[in-house]
Amino acid sequence: MFYNGKEIPGQRLDLMIEKVVIAECKVTEAIVPVHTRQVKSYLKTTGLRLGLIFNFNVDVLMRQGFKRVVL
Repeated sequence: MFYNGKEIPGQRLDLMIEKVVIAECKVTEAIVPVHTRQVKSYLKTTGLRLGLIFNFNVDVLMRQGFKRVVL
């Protein structure tokens, strides 16, 4: 990821949608606090306010595998 023209090592977005929303895709047992902190870090770095975490390791994605993160 780049911020003010400089590369920030260790940060790699999964998806940025229309330069408005960051989407982080996971395949884990559950969405845990470290995933939320990761997305918040991306939001702070990019200056965006909305992030979405998708966990594809669930039976019903929109009920169990989705979390909205807002700064």
